[in-house]
Amino acid sequence: MPTSRLALVTAAAARDLDDDLPPLRAALEAAGIAHDVVDWDDADTDWSRYRLALLRSPWDYTMRLREFLDWAERASRATQLLNPLDVIRWNTDKHYLGDLARAGVATVPSHFIEPGEDAQMLLDRFLVRHAAGEFVVKPSVGAGSRDAQRYGREERAQALDHTQRLLDGGRSVLLQPYLDRVDAHGETALIFFDGEYSHAIRKGPLLKRGEGPTRALFAAEHITPRTPGVDELRVAQSALAAMPFAQPLLYARVDLIRDGADAPCVLELELTEPSLFFAHADGSAARFAHGVARRLA
Repeated sequence: MPTSRLALVTAAAARDLDDDLPPLRAALEAAGIAHDVVDWDDADTDWSRYRLALLRSPWDYTMRLREFLDWAERASRATQLLNPLDVIRWNTDKHYLGDLARAGVATVPSHFIEPGEDAQMLLDRFLVRHAAGEFVVKPSVGAGSRDAQRYGREERAQALDHTQRLLDGGRSVLLQPYLDRVDAHGETALIFFDGEYSHAIRKGPLLKRGEGPTRALFAAEHITPRTPGVDELRVAQSALAAMPFAQPLLYARVDLIRDGADAPCVLELELTEPSLFFAHADGSAARFAHGVARRLA
């Protein structure tokens, strides 16, 4: 019998940054669920001690993806990961946006440049294809706007330098038009537990012109509660329905922004280690803990 039923998986650098941990731990304790907070890369951890390993804030994985996926594979042989290994493999690389778009989900237009490809040619092709005045360069493996930057078309040379720097580091690059409705409207993040809508928040715009990419684990965010529109709920649900996995997942977060026609589209689908913003929705941590309890039972 495991000495502790649940592991809350984090990273040493993120333990004091995860605002979800205190309300989640309180909800788990209220539900009678024994748990430990464990660093994913702690070599001394015996994962077979746990019935479930719940990924919460292993936020340094973006620079250590191969190591992280190797850990997830090993841990999945010893315990049940939430969300599961196949979800983690798919969702930690933003190439999944192409899968969603091909499935008919409204997404922010996304174009990738791979290491070894001609960055200058592909960047120019992207700029011809998209007439938007501004665009975003980011790594395909990244979180919290780390290494992401917003550029104007007149800053093509700087954008190319940024792109090439990522490629030289062996990282795929994602190019997207900057949808400027986000400056006034922000992002809407819709959170689902066991496939059911729980709550939503508004995130203010993160990428500002002239600011270099953040080197922190994530960029500072301005968060407030939000009631999503019917159109936003519809797009979020279409994204969840398009996931190539057994459903429902314990948790999912769908980040949306509005395009020039004011239609919502998916910016990111967060299934691995998303902030769930318990502090901004009364009862949300308890609802989540009940989902964990059902799986333990």
